[in-house]
Amino acid sequence: MTTFVSTFNLFLFFVFSLCYMYQLVYALVVLVKDHRRKVPEPTAGKLNRYAVLISGRNEEKVIGELVKSIKNQDYPSELIDVFVIADNCTDNTAEVAREAGAEVFVRNDKLVVGKSHALDFALNKIRILYGDEDGRTNYDGYFVFDADNVLDPGFVAAMNRGFNRGYQVLTSYRNSKNYDSNWVSAGSALWFLREAKFLSNARSILGTSCAISGTGFLIDADILESNGGWIHHLMTEDIEFSTDCITNGIRIGYCGDAYIYDEQPTTFKDSWSQRMRWAKGFYQVLLKYGKNLFKGIFHGDHGKFARYDMFMTIAPAMLLTITGFFVNFIFCLTGIIQLASIAASVETVAAGTTAGLAGGTPADTNFFTNSIALLTGSLFQGDALSTFNTSQVAVMLSYAEARATIITSVVSLASCFISFGVVMLFFGILTTVTEWKHIHAKTSDKIKYIFTFPIFMMTYIPIALIAVFKKVKWTPIKHDVVRSVSDVISKGN
Repeated sequence: MTTFVSTFNLFLFFVFSLCYMYQLVYALVVLVKDHRRKVPEPTAGKLNRYAVLISGRNEEKVIGELVKSIKNQDYPSELIDVFVIADNCTDNTAEVAREAGAEVFVRNDKLVVGKSHALDFALNKIRILYGDEDGRTNYDGYFVFDADNVLDPGFVAAMNRGFNRGYQVLTSYRNSKNYDSNWVSAGSALWFLREAKFLSNARSILGTSCAISGTGFLIDADILESNGGWIHHLMTEDIEFSTDCITNGIRIGYCGDAYIYDEQPTTFKDSWSQRMRWAKGFYQVLLKYGKNLFKGIFHGDHGKFARYDMFMTIAPAMLLTITGFFVNFIFCLTGIIQLASIAASVETVAAGTTAGLAGGTPADTNFFTNSIALLTGSLFQGDALSTFNTSQVAVMLSYAEARATIITSVVSLASCFISFGVVMLFFGILTTVTEWKHIHAKTSDKIKYIFTFPIFMMTYIPIALIAVFKKVKWTPIKHDVVRSVSDVISKGN
């Protein structure tokens, strides 16, 4: 049994490494090539017309700052129309958004809730109000933001340059406006910085496809027109949309000079709830798209690696973690049950005075005491064969096997957690060092939160496990960090 446990865990480690070694290559590519790239000089190019979609529920505190940052873009204001969906609000979100200069659509639907449905609602309204007889509008593309975002003044201009390079979908550099709040917000923020720098950026350098990340993305109007609106309604609509694009050969680009700042949860409860929804959404996407995505890795005309990358994103990490946890747990439980059985045998032998404890003393007939003594090995101290007759040798061998199985399983699980923590510490250090000037916090906080980052990331493991069985519902997270871009940048400076 022990040999099987060791072999299984070694195999699992090999598969995991094989699946994700390419992300270390991503990091090397960025470190070697990123600073050598020549940033193209900004050119006028075509000035496209955009609609901005913002879904918000009870976001009166933050919505005004977002609309203001859109209105202050270094881009012709007449080419940007801002639409806010006040989705099932009970506060003054609609009024604040209107005062800031946005057009507001009020949506009250308690049965069908969530951001994806709000986006579809807005797209249909825009087609009715501003489209031609076929519902076609004069917008070239649609931006999607969350209500807690604020944009760098050059955001739209930078995304427009990327759009003119031929990308139908673009994602941006996602930063945080409250990195400095606490270790929870810093954990989320550092993860998104790592995603921007060492995933999206690397994919862009290598010419493969990125994935949109919840907010701060741009979609060609033709895609939404051909889809008939927003059709992706799983719990992680961004990952579903990305997977759908990549499965169908649409390459998602990355605009590293388009900066967006959003608010990260500051309580562990909110963070847990948010990431639980993400984990559940990943499983949903895997079930819906996994088969076709996997087939496309081998049979697609182009974008095979992008499909592989996306499949690794939605599947193996969580599945391998869950498999490793449950198999080792079962092995450990089997060993414990076997030990309990041996303890019962020892108790029976001791009660019949056919055997004694080490040193020839009378056996302890307490089942719990014997179980602990078996696990620690103290029961067999001294000459075991003098306390157990030869007919009990099988018991001793079973004991040795059960104890070794438990220890091997526990050590394997501990090694898994420690290895994961070390990898996250590595990426925490690497991201903090390379993105130092983009992390808007005090130096002491930047350093401190490097070491809390692995702890934050390790909490994903129980989340991934629980999400398999738990019924998860979309719930809004309260946003109340009101900061302009200048406020964010001044932090730590």
